[in-house]
Amino acid sequence: MSRSNLPRVLNLGCGHKTSPHPDVLNVDWSIFLRFRKSRLLRSLPLALLRGARRQRYVAIPDNTLAHDVARPLPFPDASIDIVYHSHMLEHIARDQVTRFLHEVYRVLRPGGVHRVVVPDLEVLARRYLEHVGECGRNQHERARHEEYVAELIEQCVREIPAGAAALSGWRRRLYLALCGNARTKGEVHRWMYDSVTLTQILTAAGFAEVEVQACDRSRIEDWKVYGLDLNENGTAHKADSLYIECVRPRAG
Repeated sequence: MSRSNLPRVLNLGCGHKTSPHPDVLNVDWSIFLRFRKSRLLRSLPLALLRGARRQRYVAIPDNTLAHDVARPLPFPDASIDIVYHSHMLEHIARDQVTRFLHEVYRVLRPGGVHRVVVPDLEVLARRYLEHVGECGRNQHERARHEEYVAELIEQCVREIPAGAAALSGWRRRLYLALCGNARTKGEVHRWMYDSVTLTQILTAAGFAEVEVQACDRSRIEDWKVYGLDLNENGTAHKADSLYIECVRPRAG
């Protein structure tokens, strides 16, 4: 990829939350994206996917790159203005996070912004504790106890991937044969983050000016035009998220 063709924004681990904006390159390693990029295999997922998942597969934009972020990012040093990822970092094994962050640092130009979105462990934990406090006097809350526990741990222990949950028979067997279980498919959470931990690891990786943001607030000029953190109605695309931005120092 020549410098003149480099994107301004990398949307790493994009999943189905892609941006059609020409300044953005969406990056993901989904097996369905790899099928979509193959002339021979692109029709195979149509036999497996239904409803909204099928529609998202068909609608994958052209500005999407199939790349495994466990490998070095395929961009020159100091070549990207903005690196963004949402609900991806928690899927990387903790002992591999530092290597990933160093790659982000490498491709960012000095002064470039790194925007990170993760599930907010603090929010989930506070809500769980508030719920437990209500259980002694509120039968409705007691009946919902499993929901609150699941918010904290379900995605850490899940075995069946989300895409196979509604399938049965040969469709489920084929899906699992192609994609693997939730862990091998990369769906499970390998760690959870709050603002303290995330600030510490970003600082240790060399980033500066670490600051908590919001779904509708950013130091990035015109960030909303990329349509990555907000739904069309202006609500957060991922509720209960922690938004943190930092920069690669200009002297770094």
